[in-house]
Amino acid sequence: MISYSFRGLERGGGGVVARLSSTSPFLAVRGLSSIALQRRVSAVVSGQQPPPPPPTRSASYQSSNLLFRTFTMSSPPLRTKESKIPKILHPSTLTKKLQSKLPAAIVPQKENIYTVPNILTFSRIIASPFIGYAILHDQHALALGLFAYAGVSDALDGWIARRWKLQTVVGTVIDPMADKMLMTVLVVALGMKGLLPVWLAVLILGRDVALAISAIYYRWISLPPPKTMARYWDFSLPSAEVRPTLISKFNTFLQLGLMGLTTVAPVVTAVDFSQSLTVLQYIVATTTVWSGASYVFSKDAVKILTQPESKKEKEVVVGEEEGKKK
Repeated sequence: MISYSFRGLERGGGGVVARLSSTSPFLAVRGLSSIALQRRVSAVVSGQQPPPPPPTRSASYQSSNLLFRTFTMSSPPLRTKESKIPKILHPSTLTKKLQSKLPAAIVPQKENIYTVPNILTFSRIIASPFIGYAILHDQHALALGLFAYAGVSDALDGWIARRWKLQTVVGTVIDPMADKMLMTVLVVALGMKGLLPVWLAVLILGRDVALAISAIYYRWISLPPPKTMARYWDFSLPSAEVRPTLISKFNTFLQLGLMGLTTVAPVVTAVDFSQSLTVLQYIVATTTVWSGASYVFSKDAVKILTQPESKKEKEVVVGEEEGKKK
C-alpha cells in the first residue's frame, strides 16, 4: 500500500491533509470540497503548479465546516442518448404482467366471496324458508313483508355489484340460485294452500329441477383436479359461470310477479284478483317452457372457466408436437 501526503493545501487558516492509497480509490478529506481537491491533487501528482486556493471564508464558517467527506477519485460514467437504462417495474405491475403470460390453470383461481352483494343474496336464501312457513300458517302479512325484502335485496345486490365493481363468479351462481329457491318455496307453499294451480306448480318445479341437475353436472365436470367434495362445495374455486338468457330473466320477473300477486290476494281482500291471476298464470306457463328450451339450445348459457386453451390453440400444439417427432 502506497500512501501520499500532501501538505500546504491549506484553505485559509484550516489545515488540510489528504492521503491517497494505491489500493483504494477513496480519499479522506477535511475542510475541502471534492472537486477542488481533485484538481489540486492531480496537479501535485503530475508535477504542475496547483491552482490557487478558493477564497477564504470567515473563521466561524471554517470551524463549523470541519467535516470528513469520502468520495471516489473516478467520476461516474456519463449517460449518453445511446445508453439504455433498464426500466424498473413496480412489483404489483410485474406480478400482473407475469400472470397475464401464465396459463389460466397456473394463475390462482380463488376470489373473495364475502362481498356486500353476496351477503344480500345469502340473506335472501335464508329468508326463503321463513316465507314458506308464514304462508303455510296463514301469516300472509309476514309472508308479504319477507317477500318484499327479498325483492328489494334482489334489486339492490345487483346495483351494488355494478356500481362498485364487486361482481364475482360465485355471485353469478348464487343469485339465480336464491331466486330459484325463493320461487320453489313459494310454489310449494302456495300450491299446498290451493292458491296456485297444481299443473302450473309441477311445470315450474320440473323446469327448476332440470336446471339444478344440469348445474350439478357442469360444476363437477368443470372442477379442476383433484375432484373432492370439499373442493366441490368450496365456492371460492369457481369453475363454471352461468349466464342467464334474456327470456329466462323475463320469465323470472313474471314468476316473481305472479307469486307476489298471489301472496297479496289473501291480504287485500277488498280487490278481486282472480281474472288477473288466471291470465298471468298462462303467460308464466308459456315463458317457463320457453326459458327452459333456451338453456338447451343456447351456447353461451354456461361457460367453463377451466379451459385455458381453445380448439385452435390445441390444434396448433398438436401440430407442433407432430413436427418435433418428425
